[in-house]
Amino acid sequence: MIAQPPFCTAYAARHTAVVVLAAGASRRLGRPKQLVRLRGEPLVRRVVRLAAGLRPAWIGVVVGADATRVAEALAGTGAVLVPARHWRSGMAASLAAGVRRAPRQARYLAVLSVDQWRLGAADLRRLWSAAGRQPAAAWYAGQCGIPAIFPQRLRSSLLALRGERGARALLEACGATAVPMPAAATDLDTASDLRQLRGCGRGGD
Repeated sequence: MIAQPPFCTAYAARHTAVVVLAAGASRRLGRPKQLVRLRGEPLVRRVVRLAAGLRPAWIGVVVGADATRVAEALAGTGAVLVPARHWRSGMAASLAAGVRRAPRQARYLAVLSVDQWRLGAADLRRLWSAAGRQPAAAWYAGQCGIPAIFPQRLRSSLLALRGERGARALLEACGATAVPMPAAATDLDTASDLRQLRGCGRGGD
């Protein structure tokens, strides 16, 4: 049984649409990071599972490269697949695709990535509990970044982002509430990162 999150967190989650960014080609890694396994579970499925544990209103996974295989990895999760036609133009295009598809009645928009593999359920609960009038974001490596949660009033600002300027620029401009999250500093971009994940996951494939 999944433990009930604190009231404020549960309230925020019920009114949140989650956008998972999973469209990239993982060129530096040389293989689809979405499908890398940690303890037998593809990373894209893992992040959806963590988000689902907070019982949000909606979860959408933005797909581009290797979309068919990513869809197969998500079978049975209930996540909505969101094709990003222009994913090659940068992260902002993928983010915009997810935001456009998210239900407009959601009070918050949460943005997660597949490759921050050290994140756990407790990290997401702390992020959700900071949701409010201002965006809230993970604080690591001396700056704010994703995962982050935005009030619906910033939807148009998210859609206006271009190229590789993802949500971080907007977080800085809005004075986001910083949620200390050291685990978010670890991501998966290179072969060295993959070796680290495999070491922790005891044979992540």
